[in-house]
Amino acid sequence: MSQHVDARDSLGCHTPTEQSVEPGTGSLRRNGHQDVASSSKDEDSSLQTSTIDIEKQPTQAETAEDVPPLKDPNLIEWDSPTDPQNPMNFSQRRRWIITASLGAMTFSITFASSVFSQATSVTATLFSVSDEVMILGTSLFVLGFAIGPLIWGPASELYGRKTPLFIGFFLFALFTIPVAVAQDVETIMVCRFFGGVFGSAPLGIGGGILADMWDPVNRGYATVIFSGTTFLGPITGPIAGGFITMSSLTWRWTQYLTAILAFTTGLLGLIVIPETYGPILLQRHAKSLRHSTKIWAIRSKKDEEEVDIKLMLKKYLFRPFAMLALEPILLLFTLYMSLIYGIIYLFFFSYPITFIHQRGWSLGIGALPFLSLAVGMILGILLILYTSKTRFEPALLKTGRVVPEERLIPMIVGGGVFPVGLFWYAWTSDPDMSWVPQVVAGVPIGMGLLTIFMQGLTYLIDVYTVNANSAISANSFVRSFLGAGFPLFANAMYQKLGVAWATSLLGFLALAMFPIPILFFIYGKKIRSLSRYSITKCPHLG
Repeated sequence: MSQHVDARDSLGCHTPTEQSVEPGTGSLRRNGHQDVASSSKDEDSSLQTSTIDIEKQPTQAETAEDVPPLKDPNLIEWDSPTDPQNPMNFSQRRRWIITASLGAMTFSITFASSVFSQATSVTATLFSVSDEVMILGTSLFVLGFAIGPLIWGPASELYGRKTPLFIGFFLFALFTIPVAVAQDVETIMVCRFFGGVFGSAPLGIGGGILADMWDPVNRGYATVIFSGTTFLGPITGPIAGGFITMSSLTWRWTQYLTAILAFTTGLLGLIVIPETYGPILLQRHAKSLRHSTKIWAIRSKKDEEEVDIKLMLKKYLFRPFAMLALEPILLLFTLYMSLIYGIIYLFFFSYPITFIHQRGWSLGIGALPFLSLAVGMILGILLILYTSKTRFEPALLKTGRVVPEERLIPMIVGGGVFPVGLFWYAWTSDPDMSWVPQVVAGVPIGMGLLTIFMQGLTYLIDVYTVNANSAISANSFVRSFLGAGFPLFANAMYQKLGVAWATSLLGFLALAMFPIPILFFIYGKKIRSLSRYSITKCPHLG
């Protein structure tokens, strides 16, 4: 990393020099080497300085437009597009290790969100409250996912990715311990809520870390793997929770296991995940150079920025909801994805109703049908990878442009099979029928859940580019509220309507949402051109 020289190359930079430059004296060029950390007498060094070419003075005929603008030689930026300190240039192996570690941390959080669901009835009896009250233990955790990003988004821009990521993650791990030893309902509820708030740090910051390291093509693959953990975690949580709760370990070990998993993945992540936010890395390098060279004018662009509270509030509080109100793309996709997210957490309570209460299975065995959802999700991941390799990647490499609508093909497939799976599940739920068809119905349901959610999220990122953080913040806020709310009426809805009609109601809602990705696949480019937040004229956007 060094100082900026060429205004046309935002990645080019050179090391600082104290040499002053007067406007109009000539053009900047690289002209020799000097170690700014050493004595001025030392002329042999690997660091480059910026000097002024005084051999050619501008003539009277030359206008201001003929003279290239001079750049501050003390401004620190990347040396070149291949600067090894730039996270985009990390080795493929290192980037995959970081991505996998980040995925493991995310898995432990989403696992924690659902593992407590299988302890609902046991803890309700223990603390002499209704099942609906103990369902709040799951709902409040998911509600924390709505609040947390309002904290972690600004923090990641002010302090970088790593510091807020691990502060939030280890606080989440700590808040699982009071739940494990709780002697009253209030402790469980408060700690579960704050566990969700702090645990949302990897969910809110993880996407930024991937964007810091991966180019658009490979980022798609990394996002699929990373996002897959956000779905497999909630699915495996009830399975583990069911067997633990019915064993001699008791329900408290659902939280001890979560703490062990969190501290293990967190410590591993602390070792392998570096800071990846470019502006923070440049700021730290500038600070190091200031102290080593005693040239106090050295700085990065971030050093020139002032913390503007009004701007932060606008970016993270007002703009997301303004976009939600004004952008039909964001509004419709948020409604669709929120329905999907709510159904995921509703299933943690509807599956036990049909397999444990109606079919009479044990708590542990009754959670095994969740595996069919996992199988469907894996098929969804494979579908996304296949379409990315055969359609999205060739189009990007051929034209150099991202065509967001290409992301919608797996979403359309998933949107078609999802309601089919719901109706299939609904009308094979009679306990007098074999359990096999109902369990197998989880495959298209799982495939639909993952493809709709994941590709919807990716589409929003591609469409809104520089405004993607605001779009995802609004989307995350709304869907987390629905994810928290759906479990609260699960018992009442399934008891009143029965499994068949309650699940059919969800199927009709999913069917009503199905035209959304088809609409945008056909008319998306035209609709994007009317958006005030979609940067339709970006050279990389088709």
